[in-house]
Amino acid sequence: MKTNQQCIVMGAQWGDEGKGKIVDLLAAQADRVIRFNGGNNAGHTLVARGKMWKLNLLPCGLLHGRPGIIGSGVVLNPEALFREMDAVQQQGLDVSPDQLIVSDRTALVLPVHHQVEAAEESRRRRPIGTTLRGIGPAIQDKAGRRAIRAGDLADAALLEERVEDLLSYHNALLTGWGEPTVKKETLLQQLLALAPRLLPYVAAVPPLLEASARTGERLLYEGAQAILLDVDHGTYPYVTSSHTAAAQAALGTGYGAAVQATVLGVCKAYTTRVGNGLFPTELSGPEGDALRERGGEYGVNTGRPRRCGWFDAVTVRAGIRAGGIQSLALTKLDVLDGMVEVKVATGYRFKGQLLKEPPASLSEELNAVYETLPGWRRPTAGIRDFQELPEEARNFVRRIEELVDVPVTMVSTGAHRDDTIVLESPFGVAS
Repeated sequence: MKTNQQCIVMGAQWGDEGKGKIVDLLAAQADRVIRFNGGNNAGHTLVARGKMWKLNLLPCGLLHGRPGIIGSGVVLNPEALFREMDAVQQQGLDVSPDQLIVSDRTALVLPVHHQVEAAEESRRRRPIGTTLRGIGPAIQDKAGRRAIRAGDLADAALLEERVEDLLSYHNALLTGWGEPTVKKETLLQQLLALAPRLLPYVAAVPPLLEASARTGERLLYEGAQAILLDVDHGTYPYVTSSHTAAAQAALGTGYGAAVQATVLGVCKAYTTRVGNGLFPTELSGPEGDALRERGGEYGVNTGRPRRCGWFDAVTVRAGIRAGGIQSLALTKLDVLDGMVEVKVATGYRFKGQLLKEPPASLSEELNAVYETLPGWRRPTAGIRDFQELPEEARNFVRRIEELVDVPVTMVSTGAHRDDTIVLESPFGVAS
């Protein structure tokens, strides 16, 4: 396999870093784009073909005519996939089985998962703040070896057995919580009804990726969520239910050679978070509100306002190590335009001690220690040459590189895909 033939793009913070724009930019250099984790709880908004697109499950390479793959590491809501396919078709993009492959090992997100998650979240002493899209319960079913997978839809007798096993577990939970149970016949008929539309897209993914790599195709792996939401290495328990590190690209596709890929982390020039959980650099009151409005920080799927704060070099550095990130794409630099000063967290103060690493459990008593840098008056919006940035903005980028110990190879200065400074392409080709 050639050097720079594979690239993994993943989030280096708590998600919503602008991965969609970066993947969209790199998709023009790739031959296939592969989703390997998450579900329809992850959303991208991007501009292509002169239109705005909102994608949750579809790999964004489809917008550039690049075939897409949904790997086994994704949990797939078929109805959500169909709605998304219908929506992009109305915008002029027809997604055929020649353009999209769904792994036959992909676990399905079903209506019962939404019901169970809502009931579970309402009973938590400290709610996680999930999107209530059934992702967690679907992943739990996969680990519990009772999931219904895409390939199961091809065998009606096997499917009926799987539905019985699934509901024997979930109906016991729902009964114990005093919630309505799910009838086997209802769920089975729902699955049999959607099978004819989904099955033409279902196939084995690992042999396909192996053959692609052997012919020299460039493979782009599109990560969902971000490393600080990883179930092991994120800010537990306020995390997603699965793994988000680069290593998941191999596990979530069944193609082990994905571990050889170049890994590009994406992070904002500041920090945002959705849902609950500690956020050491969060800005409350007017400062946080102003940053949210400047950055348009509202969820793609839910419309929920994102919590906003200064760049946290401590968590990003730890995420880089856990995620296997080799370089960074720094997004939304232009949102900081016009600020007199900008801040970066370089450590935490906790009970009189200075910490340079985030503890396993973030505490209310954890306070960020900041380094203050001069802001820049001249706008960066739309600049596409690093040397044309204001000196203060260049110094800010270089200081982040020093603090997180990897190079910044891309800088985004606007929402348009071309408003990007590419210092080095992960595929080793011109942008």
